[in-house]
Amino acid sequence: MWNGLRALLCASMAAIGLAGCGTGTREAAVPPAAHDEAALARDRQAFVEAMKPRRPGRPVVAMLALNEGTELTDLLLPHAVLQRADVAEVRIVAPRAGRVTLFPALQVEGAQDFAAFDRAHPAGADYVIVPAMEPADAPAVRAWLQQQASRGARVIGVCSGALMLAQAGLLDGRRFAGHWYDRGTLRKQPGATHVPDRRYLVDRDVATTTGITASVPATLALVEAIGGPAKAAAMAAELGVNGWGPAHASAPFGLTTGRGAEYLFNKTAFWRGERRQLEVRDGADDIALALATDAWTRTGHVDVEAVSASGPVKLRSGLVLVAGPATREARPLPLVATLKPVQQLDRTLCEIASRYGNARRDWVMQEMEYPRTAANTACAS
Repeated sequence: MWNGLRALLCASMAAIGLAGCGTGTREAAVPPAAHDEAALARDRQAFVEAMKPRRPGRPVVAMLALNEGTELTDLLLPHAVLQRADVAEVRIVAPRAGRVTLFPALQVEGAQDFAAFDRAHPAGADYVIVPAMEPADAPAVRAWLQQQASRGARVIGVCSGALMLAQAGLLDGRRFAGHWYDRGTLRKQPGATHVPDRRYLVDRDVATTTGITASVPATLALVEAIGGPAKAAAMAAELGVNGWGPAHASAPFGLTTGRGAEYLFNKTAFWRGERRQLEVRDGADDIALALATDAWTRTGHVDVEAVSASGPVKLRSGLVLVAGPATREARPLPLVATLKPVQQLDRTLCEIASRYGNARRDWVMQEMEYPRTAANTACAS
């Protein structure tokens, strides 16, 4: 039996892409590079300068989405940070108005369709933020992104959102960051060059980030570009973020045979059966609930659903989260109200380690490309 299962695993691992928020081709781990503080400072300032507003009036940010499948934290975190900062008009834009199904869990309402956005903003968006989507090559999304870029929009690909940028030809001849598993695929673009050890990077109005958890520092850098460093610092303090510079250690993140098998088991979810209910109410924090939901679901053991006695709820950002009635069969997934939003992820990782072991926590961190710290590894019992 095991020989047959092992053959299935090997065949499946060759056939599917293994990534935290997208797909790609396997590549050897990037060797560590010493941090050049001067180069980091230049790259940070280059991002801020490239993202400064160029038109009069309040900037317009289009959060691009695919109705059938958009990565949960890639979409909700930048949207929530920008709404809190109140430095721009922010719209979620998708092929169809209304509902967006998020992966690995949850659904939101409130997307504007492409035609409506174009009527409201005939000059185009100032910025387009592109999360990971499945499939990553939706023709309507690609065409609209190309149109916005041609009108002068600065484009930011979050995590495996870089795959859509590649489909649109926006990485050709450019340097990029990107999720660790996508590097091999992205390097196939003509003249594209991967730069290791950067959480985010900009090259001629096109920016990319590493994994899911880079979305907050990259968005804070955008807040700095639009609203100034004091505004970004205030937002970082409110969210529980120590800094938003581009420094990142790429070397710890990569695929090994063991990690590949772990991913496949998670993806096929042979044992997935634990249901968790996230009780939500109006004003719930988008960032905390997205990070906790994403992490628990990526264990491969847990399905998370939002529940509310009153039905759909309006999150703090203004998005409407689809929620159904609670059931007795599912365990609650509580959030810690006393934590700052981003700190919820470290707490969740500690809870995952306590329930499923350190190896499963470490895999979740690999998928999310989230570095190990005392806060998420030296957990109090």
